[in-house]
Amino acid sequence: MPVINRVADFADEIATWRRDFHENPELLFDVHRTASIVADKLKAFGCDEVVTGIGRTGVVGVIKGRSSSSGKVIGLRADMDALPIQEATEVPYKSKVPGKMHACGHDGHTAMLLGAAKYLAETRNFDGTAIMIFQPAEEGGGGGDAMCREGLMERFGIQEVYGMHNMPGIPVGSFAIRPGPVMAASDQFHVVIEGRGAHAARPHESIDPIVVASHVVTALQSIAARNVDPLHSAVVTVGSIKAGDTYNVIPQSATLLGTVRTLTPEWRDLCEERVKTVVQNVCAAFGAKVTVEYRRGYPVTFNDPERTHFMAAVAKDVAGERNVDTGIDPLMGAEDFSYMLEARPGAYIFVGNGNTAGVHHPAYDFNDEAAPYGASLWARLIEAGMPAR
Repeated sequence: MPVINRVADFADEIATWRRDFHENPELLFDVHRTASIVADKLKAFGCDEVVTGIGRTGVVGVIKGRSSSSGKVIGLRADMDALPIQEATEVPYKSKVPGKMHACGHDGHTAMLLGAAKYLAETRNFDGTAIMIFQPAEEGGGGGDAMCREGLMERFGIQEVYGMHNMPGIPVGSFAIRPGPVMAASDQFHVVIEGRGAHAARPHESIDPIVVASHVVTALQSIAARNVDPLHSAVVTVGSIKAGDTYNVIPQSATLLGTVRTLTPEWRDLCEERVKTVVQNVCAAFGAKVTVEYRRGYPVTFNDPERTHFMAAVAKDVAGERNVDTGIDPLMGAEDFSYMLEARPGAYIFVGNGNTAGVHHPAYDFNDEAAPYGASLWARLIEAGMPAR
């Protein structure tokens, strides 16, 4: 079955919601306007229960089917927050807020799930309970973790949970998914190297932290190249080096900031241990002191194989078998839906956004033509996962 006719009927309405969110982006947990609109619409749709303030500014809508004899409860999640980026498009609905824009398509994610909620609240052609989850602070704030810590899964009895993200480069009307790790764990390290400053003309009196830092950066590259199995994936990237202020002074210290991305707990543990060991030993070899702070961020986004097969089958019903890639390569970006997948089995899928700028780019824009496919997939997941009796 293709895009649901009823969803297609109000596709323009979904686009209107999305463009309003796009014009009024909000960051992290400060999504008060967006959350308020979402809650008001869920109530207007006739949801059986609408709860706000979960995970600070998260919103949950409860929709019961015509019967609930199955006792099954499925959660669907969309993220609501934007990014601190100055928009570079000239669309009529361009961001009205300087330095903020929906550069990752969360405006579209929210609108698609609202579209599914509208349809499901009208039809209720399923046996069980659908939970619409609207989450704040995906972009680095861990809003998914916050909602889970506040009892999201237990409070609503969620047994399975599903997520979706748009994907530039995949044609509109297509989906992509894979079982197992689909997005990486994301960790950060902060290194401060303490050397001994001196005049640039007398380097022999110094312990030059810039030289030490340069060797540290080079040595860190050996972790992915020589410690991680070449059949697996790991990324160790130094994204910032700060040291010194002028041309003729060897500074006292240097600071390095970086990230580590991995796809399994085993390689995550190894990379953390190796980063600390490599940095400490390189610095010791030069006689420099060092402090290493290593902070774990989002865990691996892991798709349960059984739920992945189910989600892919539903996607094929919506888009056609040839338009669903079930073997997409894992992405080394991170996603805090991972916390929900740690709490309950489920899966995470990508919906095609067409030939657009990439996410997190100032010229990015969610493709409204993708919304009927995403909303239809959400609705069919509920109807297929909890079929009416």
